[in-house]
Amino acid sequence: MTVPDDSASQSAERAIHLLREATRHTPYEGRLYLVGGLLRDRFLGLPVPNDLDLVLEGDAIALAEFLYKKRLSTHAPVTYPRFGTAMLHIGREEGKEAEGRLFPTPMDAEGSMVELVSARAESYRPDDRKPDVERGTLKDDVFRRDFTINTLLENLHTGEQLDLTGRALEDLQAGIIRTPLEPRVTFFDDPLRMLRAIRFAARFDFHIEEATWAAIVAEAERLRPPVISYERIREEFVKIVRLPGPKVRRGLELLLTSRLLEQFLPEMLPMAGCPQNEWHLYDVWTHTLVAMEHLPDSARTELRLGLLWHDIGKPATRTEDEKGVHFYGHPQVGMETARAMMTRLKFSNDEIRDVTTLVRLHMRLGEYRPDWADAPVKRLIRDCGSYLDDLFVLARCDIAATNLSIGQAVDLDGLRARIDALNAISNVVQIESPLDGNEIMETLGIGPGPHLRAAKDFLTNEVIEGRLAEGDKEAARKQLRRWWKEHKGD
Repeated sequence: MTVPDDSASQSAERAIHLLREATRHTPYEGRLYLVGGLLRDRFLGLPVPNDLDLVLEGDAIALAEFLYKKRLSTHAPVTYPRFGTAMLHIGREEGKEAEGRLFPTPMDAEGSMVELVSARAESYRPDDRKPDVERGTLKDDVFRRDFTINTLLENLHTGEQLDLTGRALEDLQAGIIRTPLEPRVTFFDDPLRMLRAIRFAARFDFHIEEATWAAIVAEAERLRPPVISYERIREEFVKIVRLPGPKVRRGLELLLTSRLLEQFLPEMLPMAGCPQNEWHLYDVWTHTLVAMEHLPDSARTELRLGLLWHDIGKPATRTEDEKGVHFYGHPQVGMETARAMMTRLKFSNDEIRDVTTLVRLHMRLGEYRPDWADAPVKRLIRDCGSYLDDLFVLARCDIAATNLSIGQAVDLDGLRARIDALNAISNVVQIESPLDGNEIMETLGIGPGPHLRAAKDFLTNEVIEGRLAEGDKEAARKQLRRWWKEHKGD
């Protein structure tokens, strides 16, 4: 099957070539097997990942040291003796550092990560997620893996393929997610595999085999920490959220119906079945899924999470009266809910700041009206700041999932044109008082304190309103003295 021509695939194939040549005519020749995602994706005609998995019946750590001594990598391998695994980076070195390399085949600057694994068997105790490990055969190794679609083996030197479960090729062709062992055993040993099943099913549009699905539903509560850390859950969840279009929708639907979502993000459950007003076709949950389908594939993770949670505050704020259904204050409630969820899942402070800001501001563009003067548009620009572009994408996705006609929806194209026109005159976000703090204190004869901030805000607002030119210090002093005379007692 043809491998798609992309840089990651090319880098992976070059790394395979280097590994093959480095082990040719050595005791490792014929004993090394590619396994896992690379073979799966290659079979499916997808770009292969730039990280490789190789397994051998032997000592993988010794192999890693051998490859390092061959100068296949400039960095010593990272080893995990308990599991018999080692990580090796194969990449290109430039200039003098590359001289004398045994295999100077050009590679991309990042290179490839290679995991070398000693074939092993694993067993788990009920109270411990860390397995007891012992050396095993290739068959032992493939049956300890998560799903049959990830168990195909290919001899590094001969190209011979082995399907030791007897189901890898069959399930790849049929599009089936199935565990090599009895599924409840597989998921009890490593509950994170349940999230991986959801991700693979959504990513490849595969069907989760009936017994495997039943085991996910039955074992869902095993996903809760401390059995699995929140960091590992977050990594898998983000991979699902990053899926494109309809794939992310299916992934989220499977998370809900499998009961996995409630184990780590129970705050999302009230979204399902929460009815909205006449401007909406769907409940909050379905509206969100439809909005997610409209995201561009290139959307960054923070924008994806901002859109996913933009209406999470609605169930808690829903009220109904003779005028209809309302969700007063839901952006603020949603922001705090998103903060709590992201803190639990150990997101970084920067990620939490970006997502919660998007949730808080997600309705800001919708406030725009074509009859606005320039000043309110400038305030909108300043309120949104560096999040403006993301908020435009979010608003377009949000509108696409509503029941609004063209005349009822905010004119985002018109707003963008006005913003661009105003920014062409001056950078609106950078508008500031013509006078700094020292100049304000000197003009008014005051010292530091709350009046200083109020005075500076007044002058900045005068510039925004167009009543004061940027940088006009003389006019600023006159207007400041007049303002101070009227407000100094406040």
